[in-house]
Amino acid sequence: MATTREWNVRIFIFEEEGTTTARAVLDTGETTLTGRGVARCNPEDVDIPEIGDELAASRAMAELGRQLMRVADRDLQGVGAGPLPARTQASFGWPDPDL
Repeated sequence: MATTREWNVRIFIFEEEGTTTARAVLDTGETTLTGRGVARCNPEDVDIPEIGDELAASRAMAELGRQLMRVADRDLQGVGAGPLPARTQASFGWPDPDL
């Protein structure tokens, strides 16, 4: 039987004096994870707020992705599927089949 789930990610962006901070919040309906990212404008560069937003948000989402992979790895170990042997161990998740 096919199922569909919807997970929501909200991104909050704060700017203050050349520093942009982003918070990405994942809500799965069962759990919530939060990633954070920061971007700073070099004083010698032109201040383009959109670029700071993009950098901070992407860093927050990348951190959120790493957290989600760690949760998945713990869940895999909880059902007896991990850890991988040291020579083929992926940093997170399932190993690359080509290794």
